[in-house]
Amino acid sequence: MHHDTTPEENRALLPAPLRILERSGFGAAAPLFTADLRDTDSFERAREVVASHASRLWTEAVREDGGPVDDRPLYWARLTLAARLRSWSPSFPLEAERRAELARLLETASRGITELDFPPGDRWVRVVVTGFDPFHLDGDPECSNPSGAVALALDGLTFPVGERTALVRSALFPVRWSDFEEGMVEEALAPPHGVADAVITLSRGRPDRFDLEVFNGAWRGGGTDNLGQTRTEPVPVSEGPGPEWTRTSLPVEEIVAAVEGPSRVVANTEVVEVPAGGAEPVTRPEGPSEGSSARSGGGGDYLSNEIAYRNTLLRDRLGSRARSGHVHLPKTTRPEEHVDVVEQTRAIVAAALI
Repeated sequence: MHHDTTPEENRALLPAPLRILERSGFGAAAPLFTADLRDTDSFERAREVVASHASRLWTEAVREDGGPVDDRPLYWARLTLAARLRSWSPSFPLEAERRAELARLLETASRGITELDFPPGDRWVRVVVTGFDPFHLDGDPECSNPSGAVALALDGLTFPVGERTALVRSALFPVRWSDFEEGMVEEALAPPHGVADAVITLSRGRPDRFDLEVFNGAWRGGGTDNLGQTRTEPVPVSEGPGPEWTRTSLPVEEIVAAVEGPSRVVANTEVVEVPAGGAEPVTRPEGPSEGSSARSGGGGDYLSNEIAYRNTLLRDRLGSRARSGHVHLPKTTRPEEHVDVVEQTRAIVAAALI
C-alpha cells in the first residue's frame, strides 16, 4: 500500500530544492537510502538502515567546511528520504505503527535529537542550542533559516568558561504544529534538562536585531505551518495545562551589556494579553499583568513562542536549574547573510553562561 506524501515532501520536488540538493552533495542521499531499503528483509534491519542514513545526514550537515553554513540541504534531503520511506513497499509485513516508528526515527536522528547527550564529569558546562527548519517556502523556496544555520554551526563547539569547558550540542525542530502536539520538544529536551547548564532555543525574528524573549505565552495564534495547517488555541501540554506565562532564566541584562556586533541585542518584555476580567487583547510593553490570558509572548504566537514556552515550562516542571530561554535572530534568508549572525549568537551563548 502506497501512502500519500505530504505537502512538505512534495515541495522537495520543485526546481529550487532539487538545485540546492544537487549543488550540495546531499543529492546522493535518497538513491543510496532507496537502495538500502530495497535490500531490507526485516523491521530490525529497516531500523538500522533508517538510523544510519538519518544520522549520516546530521553528521554531514554539522561538518565544518569553512564556508557559510547552509541548513537547506539537510532539510530537503530529510524530506526526500521521508517521501521514499513513506512510499516504500517492503518484502515483509509492515504495520502502520511500525512504519510511523521508522518515520519518527528518521526525524529524530537527522535533527540531532538522538545526539543530545553530554560527557560525564564536572569540567563540562553543558549547553543545548536549538534552531528551526526553513519556512514560508511557498513565497521563497530557496529560503534558509538563520536559526537552523546557527544551530548547525554551533554543534560541537567548545569554549572556556572559567576553569571549565562549555560544550554545545544542537538540534533542529520542524515548523509543524503536529510534531509539537505529539511532544517532540519535551522528548528531546527532557533528558538534557537533567544535566544541562543552559538550553537556548533560537528562531528567525526581525531585521537587524536580536530579541531576548523574556515572557512566553500559552497561546497559538493561527499561523500556517510547513504542512499548510493552522492552530488557534491554547498551547496543548501533555501533563495538563501549564501557566499562561513562563519566563526566561537567561541573564538578559548581562547578555545585552556584554554582546556587541552589527545587530543590536534587545531584552524584549512586550506581550499581548487579555487582562483578568477583560475581553479585548491589549499590548503590554513591560510584560503580563496578574491573572491575564496570553495572546502573544515576546516571541509572538507561532512555533518560536511555543518552543520557548515548552522549554521553560519543562525547566520549571522538572525543577531544572538550566538557564533556559529564547533568542530571536535577525531576519536573514541566505547562508552568506548568516555569517555575522552566527558570530554574534556565539557571543550571546557565551554571555548566557556568565
